[in-house]
Amino acid sequence: MFKDLLEINTKEEIRRITLFLKETFAKQNIKNAVIGLSGGIDSAVSLALLSKALPLENIFVYHLPYFDKIDQDAEKLLEKINLPKSQFKMISIKTMVDNLITELKVSEDDFIRRGNIMARVRMITLFDLAKKQQAMVVGTENRSEHFLGYFTRFGDAASDIEPMAHLYKTQVYKLAQELGIPKAIIEKTPSANLWSDQADEAEFGFTYQEADPILHLYFDKKNSAFSIERMYPGAEKIIEFAEKNSFKQNVPYSL
Repeated sequence: MFKDLLEINTKEEIRRITLFLKETFAKQNIKNAVIGLSGGIDSAVSLALLSKALPLENIFVYHLPYFDKIDQDAEKLLEKINLPKSQFKMISIKTMVDNLITELKVSEDDFIRRGNIMARVRMITLFDLAKKQQAMVVGTENRSEHFLGYFTRFGDAASDIEPMAHLYKTQVYKLAQELGIPKAIIEKTPSANLWSDQADEAEFGFTYQEADPILHLYFDKKNSAFSIERMYPGAEKIIEFAEKNSFKQNVPYSL
């Protein structure tokens, strides 16, 4: 029923995004880009797109782990796009995060607060490095996360430019295949890596494959929740999840 709702011409989409990136950097008169590489599909696709728009020597890639070092899959991606080793650096955020957790007295079982601190420390780090490099921070968000409110305000949602915020997660997977992203990254369980064994879809209670057409019908096509539920039993749960987090879309509130 929903098979063709989110079909895209991947080659044309890559061309369009590449042009958008080139034009935006040129318009802002900024030559350099800073991007965080987690080892997941979103940052991998964002980096691959960025590498088509800017000279590689103008792209500064940072891996900012709390739990572990960069995985081999991400290293294969860096090799695939021929990023010079001098353009990549790993910086552990563990000491910075732990200091904040101690000062704020965040309990060990408060995973949400701890995860939010990690996400915000990563963005503090990326924006500081961007200042150092006279660069723009390139984001890695997608439309599914936006509508579900699955992001940390002023954390992973913070950036100067977003290459694929208009694409749903399932569309990001299609671009990944077209771009030749390593298979191990494509098949990896989606995770924000904010705590050990964290997985996006386990938190949702549904998959991106299930959510994307529902989000498209509800937010883009403005179909009613009732009509979508009739077509797709179980849609109500997905819409309720999105609505519960909808306050994030409108902050900061002001007159």
